[in-house]
Amino acid sequence: MQDTVATRWAYPDVILVATDLSDLDRLMPVAFAQARETGARLLLFHALSPSAGFTADPTGMPYYDPGSATETAEHMLWPWCQRAQSLNIHCNAMVREGKAIDQILTVVRQFHPDRILLCTRSRSRLTKLLLGSVAEQVLRSVNLPVITVGPEAHLMVENGAPGAVLHATTLRETSRPSAALAYTIAAKRGAKLILLHVLPPADEMARKGLPLDLDSIAMRELGRLAADINSDGRPVKIDPVVVRGNPAIEILAEASARQAGLIVLGATRSSALESITRDHTVYRVLAHARCPVLTLREPLQQSVQPSSEQGALLHQ
Repeated sequence: MQDTVATRWAYPDVILVATDLSDLDRLMPVAFAQARETGARLLLFHALSPSAGFTADPTGMPYYDPGSATETAEHMLWPWCQRAQSLNIHCNAMVREGKAIDQILTVVRQFHPDRILLCTRSRSRLTKLLLGSVAEQVLRSVNLPVITVGPEAHLMVENGAPGAVLHATTLRETSRPSAALAYTIAAKRGAKLILLHVLPPADEMARKGLPLDLDSIAMRELGRLAADINSDGRPVKIDPVVVRGNPAIEILAEASARQAGLIVLGATRSSALESITRDHTVYRVLAHARCPVLTLREPLQQSVQPSSEQGALLHQ
């Protein structure tokens, strides 16, 4: 990824805020914080389901009245635009009728936002990955940074401090664009960047016959990654960290311990639901993170032969 692309994504001109109206109290404080940080314009968008246009007359007979449903949605969005104006944030509201994912993708094509912001709704104790079909489809359909606000993310927003930026990396070549984006955002915020790689537990590595020195290999690869993304010499403190355990649990634990204000993940590109649910790591982090999570879909894997050390890491 060219530096200009990372810069555009880190300094967005337009942030598309997609809402189902029930999540505005949780979503908008994050939107305002990002707009004030970057100077971006907010495009507050709601897709009105066709079924929402049905209402009943005084006799109880149903009839189709999309105008009334649109007006109700606009009335819910308008106070947030007024509040944005009071904060010197440029904000427009838009309501369109149709399937949510189709309308969101149409708005993306029309207005070319640099970032999408939306909520997730999973609090499932059994991690059933109830992100919502719209969030799932957006994450695997756009080649833009998507920031999701989970059920607990407002806890970090209320603290007010941006905190560190944590980038969890697989150390694959395709994860470098998300690492570069995390670095640029950290530089913009004046925050520390934590580069995290999670290895399997020692017993699991022994069963797989993996080298015992993967910790040092991973740390060396993180050092190379840090040098690559810090090529412009900006004063960003980069802290490489290697831990062992379950990836989702370790990412969440490290983010909490380091008081991260943003988690950045690269989502693996493959087919259907697998594109963002490999090992369920991404979904679990999105559902339970206490800060917003930026997900960037990784580019298609190019045929680059990894070194033997990199190969050991990539086949954990």
